[in-house]
Amino acid sequence: MSAARVRLLETATRLFYAEGVHTVGIDRIIAEAGIAKATFYRHFKTKEDLVVAYLEREYGRQREALESVEAHGFDGIVTIFGTLRDISCGPGFRGCPFLNAAVEFPDPTHPVRRVVDDYRTWFRELMAERLRAGGHRAPDEAARVLLMTRDGVTISGGVGDSETVRAGIAAAMNQIA
Repeated sequence: MSAARVRLLETATRLFYAEGVHTVGIDRIIAEAGIAKATFYRHFKTKEDLVVAYLEREYGRQREALESVEAHGFDGIVTIFGTLRDISCGPGFRGCPFLNAAVEFPDPTHPVRRVVDDYRTWFRELMAERLRAGGHRAPDEAARVLLMTRDGVTISGGVGDSETVRAGIAAAMNQIA
């Protein structure tokens, strides 16, 4: 990946996450990344291509982090949700980048929404896999509850409601235990 592409993605990530996708224009990203407009268009044909690249990069980062949790079964899920709790209750947390983008791109066939759907499917399958490893009696159903919990945790954390984050995670962990 070229240095200019990295700067564009880092700048877009910072701005999209902090302010939202539709509120940040390409000219601002180009200026803050310190590149020429032609360089932007050499790497991305449209702003939407940049948004997809931003989400794919975040998907890869989260996938690497969560799949590297060494504990398996229920212990792995507890570890993952403990990490989500800490991040969601931490400073500067503005919610889930995937859910934030989904709100801004309501068309379910849009490429941005496909990345969001792929991420959420992956997360649900990761939870089901961990539940199966722990011998859970209904891993697919419980994995959906955990996906909903993850979504709720990121929304509650994004609005600064750390008590609901903690309560939601505790309730989900009790239900799947």
